[in-house]
Amino acid sequence: MAVVDLVMPKMGESIMEATILKWHKNPGDPVKMDETVLEIATDKVDSEVPSTAEGIIDEILFEADAVVPVGAVIARIKTDATASAVDQPAPATPAAAPTTNVQVVETATAAPAKVENSGTKNNFYSPLVLKIASEEGISMSELENIPGSGNEGRVTKKDILQYVEAKRNGQTTAKPAAQPATQAVQATPLSQPVATTTSSPAQYSGGNVEIIEMDRMRRLIADHMVKSKHTSPHVTSFTEADVTNLVLWREKVKNEFAKRENEKITFTPLFVEAIVRCIKKYPFINSSIDGNNIIVKKDINIGMATALPSGNLIVPVIKNADQLNLVGLTKKVNGLANDARNGKLRPDDTQGGTFTLTNVGTFGSLMGTPIINQPQVAILAVGAIKKRPVVIETEQGDSIAIRHMMYLSMSYDHRIVDGALGATFLTAVAKELENFDPNREF
Repeated sequence: MAVVDLVMPKMGESIMEATILKWHKNPGDPVKMDETVLEIATDKVDSEVPSTAEGIIDEILFEADAVVPVGAVIARIKTDATASAVDQPAPATPAAAPTTNVQVVETATAAPAKVENSGTKNNFYSPLVLKIASEEGISMSELENIPGSGNEGRVTKKDILQYVEAKRNGQTTAKPAAQPATQAVQATPLSQPVATTTSSPAQYSGGNVEIIEMDRMRRLIADHMVKSKHTSPHVTSFTEADVTNLVLWREKVKNEFAKRENEKITFTPLFVEAIVRCIKKYPFINSSIDGNNIIVKKDINIGMATALPSGNLIVPVIKNADQLNLVGLTKKVNGLANDARNGKLRPDDTQGGTFTLTNVGTFGSLMGTPIINQPQVAILAVGAIKKRPVVIETEQGDSIAIRHMMYLSMSYDHRIVDGALGATFLTAVAKELENFDPNREF
């Protein structure tokens, strides 16, 4: 009889714990490889956790609403379906987070908060619930009066989001806040977002306005962007590339490529391919900072900024992009983009990035000044490809021709990437694109 441990997955370099939302399986239930076992939530994303083995659920070590450290054993699966059931032991001590070849910069957050000054029986709130309360301007006194549907009457994510919706629609009569939400959150282990909600709304002199409250994901994005600016001194370099050969090649092969590989080839895998080649030449671009140490990453994991239907942004990661050929890159890019837009990304799909590419040209922009995706040290933006008259230098003399031109821009952390390295790397990427072989086979 073999028993496989199912552990809380790692969901990002700054994520060290997650809240269990719902179990899809109970002890004694059969489970298949990659079948969803439970749903979890962090401050960034809700995700499903698949089974890592096929067998029967033997033990569930944490109940719904529990806040569990990354790497802790949350369930055990018997791989021998005929094995008899055994008594469940007491929950195991959470295991340490699994080690990786990427050093984690941030430390783990403290244990789940317990509000000692609450006189009610429901005085446990997970970090996720407290985070939502802070973002929605809900005071601790309001929080204590929200009915909980979780274990022992605990307030779950669903409960507080329903309360928020009812409050916006004027359908709740909870007690008025005894103090601003920002003061209540100061007693919790969660760090307060830089862009917080004030205790009283801003006053507008004009009446012809529409006030739209940010959703949670937009607030988190805003928080991450502000933190990145506070963390890294940003410098942005610009260049342009003549991508005529690349454009004409893609136009020539796209129908055959789709027929043979059942995939649409976009420019993104071609851009990723060029970036990977240049990272191998300039490895400091593929690094991060830990105190006074520079952590140079040996793996090349390219994040690709992807717009969601809601207008928000998420960055799935192409792992070991240097080990994929063009067909492999195309399939990976298309798969991650589709999963992102359909809400099917797994926790592992958004972690471990070492360099990020963003295509601002998708929406018509010629260029942009992207913000670094921490803890990386650089992000490259590609603009829209436009036909322009360009001076062509030849041995026979100069001439003017219509060429497909594209601007590239890269923001980088000036603490370790100086202008010389930043500009040299960016120019190298542009040259890779310009020197694309128009007779290339795929």
